[in-house]
Amino acid sequence: MEAILALEDRTVFRGRGYGACAERCGEVVFNTSLSGYQEILTDPSYAGQIVILTNPQIGNYGTNPLDCESVRPYAEGLVVREMSSLASNWRSVEEAPEFLEQFGIPGISEIDTRALVRHLRQRGSMRGVLSTNDLDEDRLVAKAQASPRIVGTDLASRVTTSFRYNWSEPSRAFSGASASCPPPRFHVVAYDYGIKHNILRRLVDSGCRVTVVPARTGASTVLELQPDGVFLSNGPGDPEPLHYAAQAVRELIGRVPVFGICLGHQIIGLALGGRTYKLPFGHHGGNHPVLNLETQKVEITSQNHGFSVDPDSLKTSEVAFTHTNLNDQTLEGLRHKSLPLFSVQYHPEASPGPHDSAYLFDDFVKMMGEWKPRK
Repeated sequence: MEAILALEDRTVFRGRGYGACAERCGEVVFNTSLSGYQEILTDPSYAGQIVILTNPQIGNYGTNPLDCESVRPYAEGLVVREMSSLASNWRSVEEAPEFLEQFGIPGISEIDTRALVRHLRQRGSMRGVLSTNDLDEDRLVAKAQASPRIVGTDLASRVTTSFRYNWSEPSRAFSGASASCPPPRFHVVAYDYGIKHNILRRLVDSGCRVTVVPARTGASTVLELQPDGVFLSNGPGDPEPLHYAAQAVRELIGRVPVFGICLGHQIIGLALGGRTYKLPFGHHGGNHPVLNLETQKVEITSQNHGFSVDPDSLKTSEVAFTHTNLNDQTLEGLRHKSLPLFSVQYHPEASPGPHDSAYLFDDFVKMMGEWKPRK
C-alpha cells in the first residue's frame, strides 16, 4: 500500500502505507522517545496531530491492552522510518499496524524521518495530510493548507469524558505486582482535559480516592464533591480557548489545593492572569532536561506540549517559578507563594519516560495534608 505525507509548505514524502486505508490531517510533530509508541498513540494530548517517531524502528514489541493511556488512540497518524514486520514480546497481543487499522488510523513508513524532523526543526511544526487513498500530491498539499489550525481550537472538549466516574486502579495492578496500596487518605477531583491513565494510577498510589469530571465542570459542582484537592490534567492543543477551564480554576484557587500537569499547568497560568504562546516545534519526548530551581537538581523528564506559559506575563510577587527547561529556558513549573497551588509543564507520571519527577505526587499529598486542618 502506497502512502503520502504532504505538508502545507508543499514538502511531500512518499512511502509505504500500513494501518488503516484512510486519509487524516493534523499538525505534524515529532517525538524523540526511544520506546513507548503505544502510550504515545493513546495519549489524548496528541489529538489533532500526526506523530513522527525519531527512533528508526517501531513496532518490534507489538501492542497490548495494558499499555494504552486512554480508551483508544487519539493521534491522527503515525510516521516512522521502519515498521517492524516482527512483534516479539511476551506481552504482545497485536501488531502495531493491526492496532492502528482497528481504530482507522493510517501510517507511513520507508521515508527519511531524519530529513523530515530536521525540516520541522528549521521551519516549525506545520499542518499536513497523511493519505493512503488520494495519492495526488497537489490535492493533498491543498488539503493540508485548508485544514484547521491548532491555534485557537478547543481540543480538550473533543477528548474529555462525557460523564463523571471514579478511578481506583493503582500502578501495582497495572504491573501485575501483588503489593497492596495504601488506603485512601484524600479525595481528589481530577479534571479530564485529556487525562492519561497513569496519572490516575499515580494518584491512587499516593493514597488518593479519585473522582474524574468532564472538562467543563464548574467550580461549584467540584466543591459540592468536597474534595481534599483538585488535579488539572494534561490535554491537547491551545489552552487559550479554554475560557471555561481558566474560570473554574480561578474560582477554586485558595479554596482547595490544586495541582496541574501540562495543559493543567497552562490553565493555571491563564487563571493567574498570564498568557501562553505557541512553541516553534514543541517538546515531545522522554529525554528533556529540566532544572528544579528550588533544589538545583536536574530532572530528565517526559514532555508533550506545543504551547508554553509566558513567564513575563506572571511576574508578580505571588508567583514563584520552580522549574525551567535547560534546552530552551522555557518555564516548566510554578507555585503560588501563599496559596496551595503548584504545577509543572512536563509529565511526572511518565508512561513512557523517566520517573525522576514522580515525587511531585507526594508533594501534592503533603500539600493536601497541610491544608486539610484549615478547611
